[in-house]
Amino acid sequence: MSVAVRSARSPLAFRFTALALVLLASLAAWPGPAAALDTAAREAILIDMTSDTVLMEKDADQPMPTASMSKIMTMYMVFEALDEGRLSLDDRLPVSEYAWQKGGSKMFVEVGDRVRVEDLIRGVIVQSGNDASIVLAEALAGSEEAFGQRMTDRARELGMENSNFMNATGWPHPDHYSTARDLALLAERLINEFPEYYHYYAELEFTYNDITQGNRNPLLYRDIGADGLKTGHTEEAGYGLTASAERDGRRLILVVTGLGSAQERADEAARLMEWGFREFEAVSLFDAGEPVVAVDTWMGSPDSVDLVPREDLSVTVRRVVRDELSVSVRVEEPVPAPIAAGDRLGTLIIRAPEQPVREVPLVAAEDVARKGFFGRVTAGAVHLVTGLVE
Repeated sequence: MSVAVRSARSPLAFRFTALALVLLASLAAWPGPAAALDTAAREAILIDMTSDTVLMEKDADQPMPTASMSKIMTMYMVFEALDEGRLSLDDRLPVSEYAWQKGGSKMFVEVGDRVRVEDLIRGVIVQSGNDASIVLAEALAGSEEAFGQRMTDRARELGMENSNFMNATGWPHPDHYSTARDLALLAERLINEFPEYYHYYAELEFTYNDITQGNRNPLLYRDIGADGLKTGHTEEAGYGLTASAERDGRRLILVVTGLGSAQERADEAARLMEWGFREFEAVSLFDAGEPVVAVDTWMGSPDSVDLVPREDLSVTVRRVVRDELSVSVRVEEPVPAPIAAGDRLGTLIIRAPEQPVREVPLVAAEDVARKGFFGRVTAGAVHLVTGLVE
């Protein structure tokens, strides 16, 4: 790391200071794609979840039928209910005739049965059971239609602005849709917020009613670190997959849709995942609370304060351009006291090829009190003398 500081010292005035830090990394949370990559998928997005960097995308904001990938939203709602105590894994839920007779993929519950919530979860995640999804929806909202409205409302709260859900299963409906970007966001939220339940997505098979079914996620059977999430298929949607894989501390999220067969889905998803792990690398930039730069305070005690990021910053960059990344800090100093810990005082600016410029807030690491009367008089005299000498 090399450091260069450029500033014009001017007493009793705010100054612009640039601190250049040349690093072999790229920025976390850049919204744009890092590189173009052709794919047979109709819509696609690949995100490095470790740094929230989009590695590639194709029509990622195009509304599309989601098929059974909608069940990720169903499970998000179920996991939230478990966390809030509105459900428990041992609760037994009744199977309605409507749930029992639903077509498509099934868990094979029987009308009138009462089924454990944990079994229903496996029925949805492993077996993609439409019947299991409806049993859970009816228990939480009274009807599948009401549950669909709750799904939509919660999706909007999560930032899924281009999603609308009419049912718990992904059953075809002209007003039931999402986007690749929204599904990736949902997958990230589910993984981050419900780690105690995420393990269900990695289970390879589940037996219920003496019927054993294998997990439909094809990446679970390939040695690429995959551990979730959900396939989808209807005639209109084609073959789709929302998947996640972790390798060497990096987690990637992939959404592909509109593929022509189950085999093409498996092969294309694996190819994109391998490309993301191979072509990019993630590097830790700063830990939360780690000092990035110290800035002078005006009439403050102490005379300087460290600027730190609020959160850990890891970065992802294509290996072939990593040497071209630059990081700088923009801050006006001296900063007038008093200062409270957490006040935003500067900005970390990261620039890299193939990426939009990213700006990350830097905040004061500690409180800085305003000097007392005699301290202020002394500081003012020092600055006045310094200004005259300059």
